[in-house]
Amino acid sequence: MKILVTGAHGFVGKNLIAELRSKGYEDLYLYDLDTDPVLLNSYTKDCEFVFHLAGVNRPKDEEEFMQGNFGFTDTLLASLKKNQNTCPILITSSIQAKLDNPYGRSKKAGEDLLFSYAKETMASVYVFRLPNVFGKWCRPNYNSAVATFCYNIVRDLPLTVNDPDVVMNLVYIDDVIQAFIAALNGDVLKEEGFCKVSTIHTVKLGRVVELLKEFKESRKNLSVPNMADSFEKVLYSTSLSYLPEDQFSYPLKMNTDNRGSFTEILRTAERGQFSVNISKPGITKGNHWHHTKNEKFLVVSGKGLIQFRKIGTEKVIDYHVSGEKLEVVDIPPGYTHNIINLGDEDMVTFMWANEPFNPEKPDTIFEKV
Repeated sequence: MKILVTGAHGFVGKNLIAELRSKGYEDLYLYDLDTDPVLLNSYTKDCEFVFHLAGVNRPKDEEEFMQGNFGFTDTLLASLKKNQNTCPILITSSIQAKLDNPYGRSKKAGEDLLFSYAKETMASVYVFRLPNVFGKWCRPNYNSAVATFCYNIVRDLPLTVNDPDVVMNLVYIDDVIQAFIAALNGDVLKEEGFCKVSTIHTVKLGRVVELLKEFKESRKNLSVPNMADSFEKVLYSTSLSYLPEDQFSYPLKMNTDNRGSFTEILRTAERGQFSVNISKPGITKGNHWHHTKNEKFLVVSGKGLIQFRKIGTEKVIDYHVSGEKLEVVDIPPGYTHNIINLGDEDMVTFMWANEPFNPEKPDTIFEKV
């Protein structure tokens, strides 16, 4: 399928093009402000679908709203009519088309023009009235509060939040692109004649800022955002996309001694704690048991022995482990246990505990196996 994308270099355009290409669409006609206008005629001759994403939202002069959001739409439709091409057209409008302001009026004019074109030519048109869109590659300090907050918070730049109680309706870029690609097959969700994205997140501005600050702090306190919350999950992904390229990594506190090291990686209130343990050759670690706390051990490098003895008994149970055969060993409560490095090199063990370590309630009783 030959697909024309206007506004190809914009936030939505870049995400759409990347996904189209990943799905095998190769015949893409990309049009933007720096494209030779002569090419529009050749593109509209044989394109089989149009994603009309081009528009103006931050002009120097208010008159540019109408020129960009209505004028270019008129030019595009005129070129399609000239070439007698009635392929489907998808256009990005805005919920502000309901409002009586220069931007809203220009978007409404573009919508009306497209609906009139559909009646005249019988072409299929899909008008998406989008709320605020957020996600990777959105330009900060431009027209997206989420992008600006993501960018500024990870860089410790000042923020201005005039009213934290302002309620925002947001759509995530991946959900937008999914809806757009579904439209290629005529599969759209409509409401009052306008197409919409299935998932809309309604959240207060102050909560967005609060979450973004928590995400930044999580690189220090090792906490994990609530991935079960659909908005928190995608906002976290978005925030990471604004990290400076020299700050992708962050240090962890390694608790080291002559036996090796123990380093916490992540901790969650609901899903426990994740750590990595390094044991030197011949070293035994552990020799303790828990009332309620339970763990999982996974040796990923080296070879060793995990031993168990049920409290109050004498029988010792051996589990040989190795990085050559990955298997998880459960550490049940009520069994004193240890882990011994039997190899000539460091043994690396990935460990999970069902609760983060609490020094005030360690639930760890030392007793040799």
